[in-house]
Amino acid sequence: MSTASEGATPGFLVWRLSMKWRVAVDRAVAPLGLTHAQYSLVASLYGMQRSGLRPSQRHLADHTGLEALYVSKLARALETAGLVERTRDPRDPRAIQLALTEQGREVTRRAIKVVHGLLEQLLEPLGGLDSARAREFSRDLTTLLDTPLDHTSEHEKEQP
Repeated sequence: MSTASEGATPGFLVWRLSMKWRVAVDRAVAPLGLTHAQYSLVASLYGMQRSGLRPSQRHLADHTGLEALYVSKLARALETAGLVERTRDPRDPRAIQLALTEQGREVTRRAIKVVHGLLEQLLEPLGGLDSARAREFSRDLTTLLDTPLDHTSEHEKEQP
C-alpha cells in the first residue's frame, strides 16, 4: 500500500480509485475523440444494443449512474460527432431513444478494447481479470453499489 493511503478511510480509497480510473480512461480514449463520461455512455449503449434494446436517455442514465440532464448533454454532443442518433420514442413522445451509428459502433469497439487493456492492468495485482480475487472484488463492489444510502446527514436528522 502506498504511504499516501495508510490510515485512509474506505470512502477516501474509493474516491481515489475512482479518480485514478476516470483519469486513466479519459487519457486512453481521448485519441478516439471521447471522454470517460462519453465512453461510459457509448459502451453501455453498445452492450444494450447487442441485447436488442434501444434505451431511452432516462434508462441509460439509470444504468450508468449519470444524471439524466448530463446524459442528454452527452448524447447531443455524441450526435453532433456522428456517433449517436437520438429519436423520439414512438410509445412515449416525451422520451428520447438512443442508438449508436455505424461510426459510433466502430469507435466504441475500439474504445472497449483500449479500456479492457486498462482494466487488465488495474486488476493485475489481484491476479488478473479472471482471477478469484478479481471476481470477489467485483462482488464486493456490486454489494456496495447495491447498498442504498440515506443522503440526509446525521446533523440534519437531529434538527427539529
